[in-house]
Amino acid sequence: MHALAIILAAPQRIELRPLPLAPVAEGDVLVEIAWSGISTGTEKLLWSGAMPPFPGMGYPLVPGYESVGRVVDAGSLARERIGEWVFVPGANCFVGAHALFGGSAERVVLPSARALRIDPAIGERGVLLALAATAHHAVIGGQLPELVIGHGILGRLIARLVVALGDRPPIVWETNPTRRAGAEGYAVIDPNLDLRRDYATICDASGAGSQLDAWISRLARGGEIVLAGFYDKLSFAYPHAFMREARLRIAAEFTPEDSRAVIALVEAGALSLDGLVSHVRPASEAVDAYATAFQDPECVKMVLDWRSAK
Repeated sequence: MHALAIILAAPQRIELRPLPLAPVAEGDVLVEIAWSGISTGTEKLLWSGAMPPFPGMGYPLVPGYESVGRVVDAGSLARERIGEWVFVPGANCFVGAHALFGGSAERVVLPSARALRIDPAIGERGVLLALAATAHHAVIGGQLPELVIGHGILGRLIARLVVALGDRPPIVWETNPTRRAGAEGYAVIDPNLDLRRDYATICDASGAGSQLDAWISRLARGGEIVLAGFYDKLSFAYPHAFMREARLRIAAEFTPEDSRAVIALVEAGALSLDGLVSHVRPASEAVDAYATAFQDPECVKMVLDWRSAK
């Protein structure tokens, strides 16, 4: 069995070609992918060659941890799942390519427990569940943020999640005027207009680690900065952090519990995913879609449609 897959053959080299799939084991499901998202965080780092080394990383590589599809076959222990629509947080099923993430393909094989059932009405918005779970993992580990840095897709989901969890709406900083639109229940402002220096919790969703000193200067004493983006190296001036007794918390990758929590919030109507997918392109146009996702500031979220590849 083969599957058409996105392949990062080398830095700045994207291909779309078939790869052999591992066989379906007794506890696995075979999922026909309908939509997959393009990450402008981890996938951009992989594409540029700037991704720090991780176990299992290398080229050629199948990216993707934001996929939605339907279970079309299963091993003997998971036959009851055939027909379900599921969220796929990546897969490690390809022969001849690394699969550090592995979800950007027309079909994937993964353990049944990793394929999380979703309401099929969510449609292509389901690709956002990975970032929603990332946002949940960032905010649930401490006091909910009063300030969110960046109004890209992750920043929007963090802000929406804070509102959904019933806390006071956060302030969101965004330097790009074109990205200040689209707020739902919170304010997005130019950081130069914000005079506050008493934020208890600041959550960065921009990945702009060079601004760490500026964020520390906005903390209240004993305040915390949550790093929800992805960074190569970070440094800060110790005196400012010392005077504020600042705390730094690194939010790692989301867990299955985070995914289940946000799926429940979405299906209950508490967390909206509407208006966040800005671009949808056929998987056959993947090379151009990646360029748009990485280079067009008006592209909030790019989704690849795999249905025409079937």
